Parts: sequence; structure tokens; C-alpha cells
Amino acid sequence: MSLGKAMIHARKQKAIARAAAHVGEAAAVSHSNHMLQMPVLVLNASYEPINICGARRALVLVLKGIARTEEEHGLTLHAQRSRVAMPSVIRLLEYRRIPHQTRALSRKNILLRDRNTCQYCGVVLPSSELTLDHVIPRSRGGNSTWENLVACCHACNRRKGNRMLHELDDMMLLREPKPFSLHTSRQIMRMLGRGDDRWRKYLFY
Repeated sequence: MSLGKAMIHARKQKAIARAAAHVGEAAAVSHSNHMLQMPVLVLNASYEPINICGARRALVLVLKGIARTEEEHGLTLHAQRSRVAMPSVIRLLEYRRIPHQTRALSRKNILLRDRNTCQYCGVVLPSSELTLDHVIPRSRGGNSTWENLVACCHACNRRKGNRMLHELDDMMLLREPKPFSLHTSRQIMRMLGRGDDRWRKYLFY
């Protein structure tokens, strides 16, 4: 191989190495961001489950001395000069009085409340295959509230259209949509924690 070709080959190899390094760094950043978004169960000082937050928020509470890690996720976040074990369950060090609980009205929370079940035909589907239905259609004065929104499959949504339920002979609600409550909060926490055995002893009792 001539000297010129050897230099060109070396430059290509360096370029490939730099590209691989960038891909590796991007993958590491993406992995870290994913880890920081993982759900963490928050317990009151009395061990009562009160909320779910992202891992980033949980780490802040632990590092500030507001909470302690009760259960670890088994994953480690690698920072420049340290490694931090990712929490799965944290507990507040001081008891907090929890006011009347509210939760953001969102598609995700409605589907969790209704357990990803169409409230008209009872079929259970992935979130991507469900929509939300206004029991009283917006065109008929219905509002977007916990009491007027239900999980609904696309077929039932098309069949119902903008009609009221009393105008239909073959459609009815499986259960009345309930406003947000402590029971709803626990149900959502249990739904989100179903895949994490570390949560079970705090939620399923």
C-alpha cells in the first residue's frame, strides 16, 4: 500500500471511530434520559403510598435529604464522577398531610382509570388502539371532565357518534365514570406498579 493510500485509510478509520463514539454517546444519553423518566413510587413517612413521580424528581428528593430510597430499581445512573443507584420506591422523611387529591385530567389517566377497557363493549386494548369518548357529546354541551370522559374503542366511538346513550338501543356504559378520588389514585398506582415487584408490598395489601 502506498503512503498516500495508507494516510487516506488511516483518516477513514479515524472518521469511523469518531462516528462510532458519537453513536455510543448518543445511545448513553438516550438510555440515561429513559432511566430518569422511569416511574418511582412515593411513600409518606407512614409508608402510605401517596404519589408516583419520575426518577429524576425522586433523585432530587433523595439528594436534598427530603426522602430516602426504600427500594432500588437495580439500575445505575453513571455520572461523570459518580454512580447513583436508581430508586424504585422512596419514602418522605417527614409526614406530609395530603390534601384532597387531584390529578391532571389527561388521556393517559382516563385510560388508566378505565383499565384500558372500552366502557361500552368491554374489550381490553393497548393504549394506542383506544380513544376517549365524551358520554355527553361536546356538540350537545358535554364537557371534558372525569365524569364525562371514558375509554372507548374506535368501533364504539364511530357507532356512538354525537348521539346520547338514551338515543341508542345497543350501547350502555359498563360503569359510571367517577371523578378522581383516593381510590382512583390507588388504582392508577397499582396499574403503573404492576410490572415492578418492589411496589407490591406497599400497594397490594
